Amino acid sequence: MSTRQPTTTLEDPPIPVRAKLAAAWTSFMFLYAYVDILGFFTPGIVEDILDGRVFEFDLSQTFSTTALTLMAVPIFMVVLSMTLPARVSRIANLVVAAVYVPVTVFNVAGGFWLYFYGLGVVLELIVLALVLRYAWTWPRTDAVQLSRKPSTSVTSRSISSTGSMWPERS
Repeated sequence: MSTRQPTTTLEDPPIPVRAKLAAAWTSFMFLYAYVDILGFFTPGIVEDILDGRVFEFDLSQTFSTTALTLMAVPIFMVVLSMTLPARVSRIANLVVAAVYVPVTVFNVAGGFWLYFYGLGVVLELIVLALVLRYAWTWPRTDAVQLSRKPSTSVTSRSISSTGSMWPERS
């Protein structure tokens, strides 16, 4: 006969919205890159690239710079989602994700394998929808509560008689 072990619940702390946004942009970036990389296995793609064409575009410095820029934006959004002030980060995430929706949909036009490229676009759109949802529903804090909150970084003893935290000069 076996004795039953007590069940425990896994700890599930809330994930900060900044971390959710950074994770979503990281996922978007990987999907975006891997759809392009795996697209090289589509018959005829490598030959077209070697002939200097991608989809309907001639390979040039302009094309490569544009492609790099399109990839750099989600890369920077990973960092910016974590480091910008909350209000700016929220706006940046809403704007960039909204701009990337039509960019992502346009990418299906270049796909010869509709199921493959279609799935890639759908997955990217799901991640963009998560970015928009996380940014749109960013938790708010009452400004009155913030003003009543005691400061933990500067103690009353470290503030001089002039109200400055820097020592007074004689």
